[in-house]
Amino acid sequence: YITHFEVRPYHHGFYISTPKRSHPDTIADAPNLNKMFSIFDSYSRWVELLGVRTVGKLNKRIGDGDAGELIKIAEAVHEKLLSNIADQIAEANRERGLRLILISGPSSSGKTTTSKRLGVQLQVLGLHPVLVSTDDYFVNREDTPRDENGDYDFEALEAIDIALFNEQLNLLLKGESVRVPKFNFITGLREWYDQPLQLDERSILVIEGIHGLNDKLSCDIPSELKFLIYVSALTQLNLDDHNRIASSYLRLLRRIVRDYETRGASVSKTLDMWESVRRGEERWIFPYQENADVIFNTSLFYELMVLRPKVEPILREVPDTEPEYGEAKRLLRFLDNF
Repeated sequence: YITHFEVRPYHHGFYISTPKRSHPDTIADAPNLNKMFSIFDSYSRWVELLGVRTVGKLNKRIGDGDAGELIKIAEAVHEKLLSNIADQIAEANRERGLRLILISGPSSSGKTTTSKRLGVQLQVLGLHPVLVSTDDYFVNREDTPRDENGDYDFEALEAIDIALFNEQLNLLLKGESVRVPKFNFITGLREWYDQPLQLDERSILVIEGIHGLNDKLSCDIPSELKFLIYVSALTQLNLDDHNRIASSYLRLLRRIVRDYETRGASVSKTLDMWESVRRGEERWIFPYQENADVIFNTSLFYELMVLRPKVEPILREVPDTEPEYGEAKRLLRFLDNF
């Protein structure tokens, strides 16, 4: 069916390159994903060593009473990796005056959690991390750009008040006191923190948001002051020897729980927005991931077992009269495996 294609060696396998729909006679170039695949490979080897490469093997280990031990190991690996990243940041802080850590990744990849856990590791090294979310710099909902369907495009760079963001960053790095914004996701309006923010000589800003690796976000800040981290949930747990679990499944389930519990969004609304979110990732996040100084995998192989009792009840709330009912049922069938 496809007359134009190439098969090329790629890492430990091969890459099939096909034309894009817009140019059916031209074979697309293979993407540059060297950093991403190195992380993917190391995690794959790790779950193989633990003997939990498939859901069946993991279910058996849990059934045998090994869940607690597996959780401790998975958490220890995360802490070790975060400690290594913190060491790199502390060294860059001493050598070139690094003051800004930008953490990016697709939706529900674990940016906020990673920011907090990295902050603990930085405190161990004597630094004073100050956590800031670019989500708080959203423009008011009525000013949010719209996509081709006329819906709000929350993934677009223009949904962020870039001018205010850079203005406040520069003031903070100069040691000045700044009253930073706080976005209310329920009302869709910007609010302000009462307590102004001011950095000291040990302070280092930890900023998370989907556009963190895009130079346009922090265009007024010199590159030597910045350290870029890309996070993603690169699960290497497979259903069986022939069926893998896409990382987007884990992120979608994370987002359903988060939106329901903290943003007042129904499951139907989250599922309805997911296609737009994925389009935004392809445009605004994935093209910049190889710009990162380090990549951190937030996936925990036992996580779907933890998510299941939280997400199943709210998935069942989707009525069969809504368009998202079929997707909710598909996710429920998927969770039956765990």
